[in-house]
Amino acid sequence: MSIAPKLQQYLDEAHADYDLVEHQPTKSSLETAKASSVPAEQLAKAVLLDTDDDYLLAVLPSDRRVELSELRSELGRKPRLASEDEIKSLFNDCDVGAVPPAGYGITTIVDDTIEQQSDVYFEAGDHASLVHMSHDQFSRLMKGAR
Repeated sequence: MSIAPKLQQYLDEAHADYDLVEHQPTKSSLETAKASSVPAEQLAKAVLLDTDDDYLLAVLPSDRRVELSELRSELGRKPRLASEDEIKSLFNDCDVGAVPPAGYGITTIVDDTIEQQSDVYFEAGDHASLVHMSHDQFSRLMKGAR
């Protein structure tokens, strides 16, 4: 099991209580939920968006899709999905597609349904490890998120 160094540092500095869950390597968040026997609504995926002014990290359950047009009303314009190169440059210690929702200093928005979960899982920075924590711990980490 591995955890991205920046994420590890962030969790350590936040004194977060969590554990790592190893699973078979996967290619999507839904596959990860199945492979690790985690309910899809408890697996939080992070999607990097470009808003022209800055980047934005959208955090939502693995069985949902980012509705870019819905974000237009909140952001004032429709964001676009960031390219693989942009993801690699910002999350240089993570595999593309295994972006964690915290620890990289990017403005974050969290889907309300994540807040309803008793436990939350998210990518640890590779395609074979998840961070697992309680709802309270996750909420504390996402304190500044919209």
